[in-house]
Amino acid sequence: MNEGRRPAGGRIVVLVSGSGSNLRALAVACRRGEVPGTVVATVADRACAGVAWAEGAGIAAAVLEPGAFASRDAWSEALRDLVASHRPDLVVSAGFMRILSPAFVDAFPGILINLHPSLLPAFPGAHAVRDALAAGVKVTGTTVHLVDHLVDHGAIVAQRAVEVLDDDDESSLHERIKAVEHRLLPEVCAAFLEGRVRIEGRRVRVEGDRSRGCGSRTGRP
Repeated sequence: MNEGRRPAGGRIVVLVSGSGSNLRALAVACRRGEVPGTVVATVADRACAGVAWAEGAGIAAAVLEPGAFASRDAWSEALRDLVASHRPDLVVSAGFMRILSPAFVDAFPGILINLHPSLLPAFPGAHAVRDALAAGVKVTGTTVHLVDHLVDHGAIVAQRAVEVLDDDDESSLHERIKAVEHRLLPEVCAAFLEGRVRIEGRRVRVEGDRSRGCGSRTGRP
């Protein structure tokens, strides 16, 4: 499938569950003109720092807790409808710690992306940084991928590597991965909103790709 070009000035909705550091980086990049779009809304599955930051920044923010709904399906449908109400050109899962249902995923074909702290397909799941350290790998990193019906499985859009240092623990490694994500995510969002992303099955081509750094290693800042 070849995704058609999308107009500049796109609308971005970000899903978060925690600190929202990638939300902040993306919103700032939009305001600087580095991304031709605006973060128009943030949605979380629980009260968190990301939502608080969005509210303070004048971004529409909402919390939809799954426990407030009769079933997971009901929550998924409410989440889908809320996100759709903002008419997004791009939906970004950035530290959103819930599995998105097929009903949600299918509502945003070709515009739903996720940020994951490993070089997929290595170390999928919620503990990617911990798993990388336990495996003793020398290089890990971050991946932006399209979301499909499986966990951390969709077609890869961009990756960037981060070297694992001898004295790393989970916290230190994750912070360095986040620093790379804060640059990579805006670059990928810009490519989508500028119509430079071509989806061909499980291969994704990015024209004028500024995010090609997957062969480089990022160690200490």
